[in-house]
Amino acid sequence: MSTTRLASEQPAVDIRGLWTVYGGGNAPEFVVHRDLDLQIAKGEILSLVGGSGTGKTTLLRQILGLESPTRGEISVMGEAAGHANSRNAATSRVGMLFQQGALFSAFNVLDNIAFALRELSHLPTELVRDAALVKLQMVGLEAKHASKMPADLSGGMVKRVALARALIMDPPLLLLDEPTAGLDPEGADGFCQLLRSLHREMGLTVIMVTHDLDTLLELSSRVAVLADQKVVVVGTPQKVIATPHPFIQHYFGGGRGQRAMALLDAPEPPA
Repeated sequence: MSTTRLASEQPAVDIRGLWTVYGGGNAPEFVVHRDLDLQIAKGEILSLVGGSGTGKTTLLRQILGLESPTRGEISVMGEAAGHANSRNAATSRVGMLFQQGALFSAFNVLDNIAFALRELSHLPTELVRDAALVKLQMVGLEAKHASKMPADLSGGMVKRVALARALIMDPPLLLLDEPTAGLDPEGADGFCQLLRSLHREMGLTVIMVTHDLDTLLELSSRVAVLADQKVVVVGTPQKVIATPHPFIQHYFGGGRGQRAMALLDAPEPPA
């Protein structure tokens, strides 16, 4: 998908003049976001990075409609994010993979995946079951795992079940909060490959918060850096890394960042 065509389309997410302020009254005000602007094009994978307290997960929650900004506007697929307070609208337009999976401990795998369909529609039980099984297989798990409880799953399986649940309504926008956190390198690589495949096959727009440089460089079309209460730069990983900002130089300039960049810049092996 060309950059020119992406630029000419309505953004998947359009954030303008966003302020997030906590406190007030008898408590001192704490400003997280100050006049923040960010546009995410349809079909891209944009990663949000920033130090602790810069409001990365808060921004995901605001896009999802779970939290309202103090001021400013967020539109998702052309509609105000505030309309996502309608659970049907939120679930059908946006899928969310929370950091620890956030599976319902009392539900088995199948019921976790099918939850939104059962809550928000009156579809036949058999159709809901079949749809959940399809999503289970899409994330690389066999039907035999459908009856397992979350406590019986490995960390990697929890992530995949949570991803299947996020995709059950076929949303055009997928939000990921630390998708590879807690996974070993092999598991993280496998999950990145799965995300890349689903992104391509489903035509998803993806917004991802991650601290893992390998995941960021493996998947990102663009990177947006949150610092100084706003987006200080957004662009390709190479553009961002070349930006002379203290946080960026510290984040990407360490040993892990240099090794990751070396792999990014390495020529691809011949087919």
